[in-house]
Amino acid sequence: MTSRSTARPSGQPQASKICQFKLVLLGESAVGKSSLELRFVKGQFHEYQESVTGAAFLTQSVCLDDTTVKSEIWDTAGQERYHSLAPVYYRGAQAATVVHDSTHQETLARAKTWVKELQRQASPSIVIALAGNEADLANKRVAEYEEAQVCAEDDSLLFMETSAKTAKNVNDLFLAIAKKLPKSEPQDLGGAAGRSRGVDLHEQSQQNKSQCCST
Repeated sequence: MTSRSTARPSGQPQASKICQFKLVLLGESAVGKSSLELRFVKGQFHEYQESVTGAAFLTQSVCLDDTTVKSEIWDTAGQERYHSLAPVYYRGAQAATVVHDSTHQETLARAKTWVKELQRQASPSIVIALAGNEADLANKRVAEYEEAQVCAEDDSLLFMETSAKTAKNVNDLFLAIAKKLPKSEPQDLGGAAGRSRGVDLHEQSQQNKSQCCST
């Protein structure tokens, strides 16, 4: 696995602490989990994104004050036949983003099921965010913003409407999660899922760079 570092702008201080976390993306198939991940990590969007089988991960780092927060972002398959594998990936995760498609009502119901499962089986301290993706297709909306917001409020979740296509709120969502994570000692991402191979990418989009370690 190859790792490439990102140079810091001249005159910006080095972060004095590095915290590493595991974040898992959950949700029905084709709601845009992979697209959100790709938009955040590489600043890219592909109109036709191949579905994940099993799981895959990318890594991205953001800087908050004197702390570099490195997230290992696991994208899980949404097909029902892979559901039994999900606990392998969210076990030990410090954060989870549950994604639904605001143009398909049934995906919000499925997202609620994922939230309940995380609350029952994941770490009690896990940070959970709900993302209503496809916000650029407001004219096709069927899942009401208010319904998703109430769901998030009832379960004390972070909530944002996002669009991987236009990048709306994508960086803000992941930054909000990073801010809620405890900035203690670096976390161990070991275990079966942590040892799986993936693509290790440290390039930040230009927007992320402008937000990194600002003073």
